[in-house]
Amino acid sequence: MEAIQVHQGKAVAMDRSNVDTDQIIPKQFLKRIERTGFGQFLFYHWRFDDAGAERPEFELNLPENKGASILLAGENFGCGSSREHAPWALLDYGFRVIIAPSFADIFYNNALKNGIVPIKMEEKTLKKWMEAAKQGELELIVDLPEQEITVSGGEKVHFDIPAYHKEKLIHGWDDIALTLQLENEISAFESAR
Repeated sequence: MEAIQVHQGKAVAMDRSNVDTDQIIPKQFLKRIERTGFGQFLFYHWRFDDAGAERPEFELNLPENKGASILLAGENFGCGSSREHAPWALLDYGFRVIIAPSFADIFYNNALKNGIVPIKMEEKTLKKWMEAAKQGELELIVDLPEQEITVSGGEKVHFDIPAYHKEKLIHGWDDIALTLQLENEISAFESAR
């Protein structure tokens, strides 16, 4: 997993609540065995029509939103089935940070385990940021060690994240990398067995 300490990027607003994992990555695209290649199918039914052409009105298809790496979303983002492919698709598309008032628990943990920083933010602040993002005028700096977001105008907003997950993200440790830090102790135990 790629480490993330400070991320600066353009924000795009997806002002929708209860975006579920089947909307994030539809089931017909879950046949791949790699963690990559899912970005092209992100929000597929919203991004493309039945003929496969881009829907020009969809948020991610707007020219001013191309290259956005921070997603501003509505409450209960990532609800639905426990689909690890959802954070894989978001990450593969280019999103490193998702900011929403709330997340489905399983999605929240899957995002953290795959190198996405999910940030819970109060709705009042988020709505203000969404309006700026809709104008194509919002760039954010997310400082994970300081747990602080700096807005384009210089305003700083604190956010909470569990210390355990914060350390894993900062160092780029997935669960396997974390376990391998104890390789000597594991080998010693195995030898003694």
